[in-house]
Amino acid sequence: MRAVLATAPLRVFVDTGSYFALAVREDTHHHRARDLLRSLEQRGGRLFTSNFILTEMHALLLSRRGRDLAARTLERIDRSSALIVRIGPDDEQRARAIIYEYDDKNFSLTDATSFAVMERLRISTAFTFGRNFAQYGFQLLGV
Repeated sequence: MRAVLATAPLRVFVDTGSYFALAVREDTHHHRARDLLRSLEQRGGRLFTSNFILTEMHALLLSRRGRDLAARTLERIDRSSALIVRIGPDDEQRARAIIYEYDDKNFSLTDATSFAVMERLRISTAFTFGRNFAQYGFQLLGV
């Protein structure tokens, strides 16, 4: 596993945990997430995420922090330049294949659809604080 720190890639997939950390000031990763996002923006980085990630992030914020923060965070993402990729049938099929193939890993369906999208779009780096992306072979921006 290799953490990417010095030079930000131009295309980065944003995971649920990073959005949560950006939204919740008390989160242990908040300052790091904020600094990484600023660095990406300064370097002209292009952010990608999926509709599954947004659904997961909204549900997480809703259950842990309430409706107002969940809605505000969703609005901020909608106004941002992040490209929201829709999960299609081919992505879902590939995600299931990943889950079945990696039977020694606890990849969620959302994780696996993220991997499928990243493969499809040839994105090699994830903005995440979790290790599942590294277990699958992607570079990490947050860890």
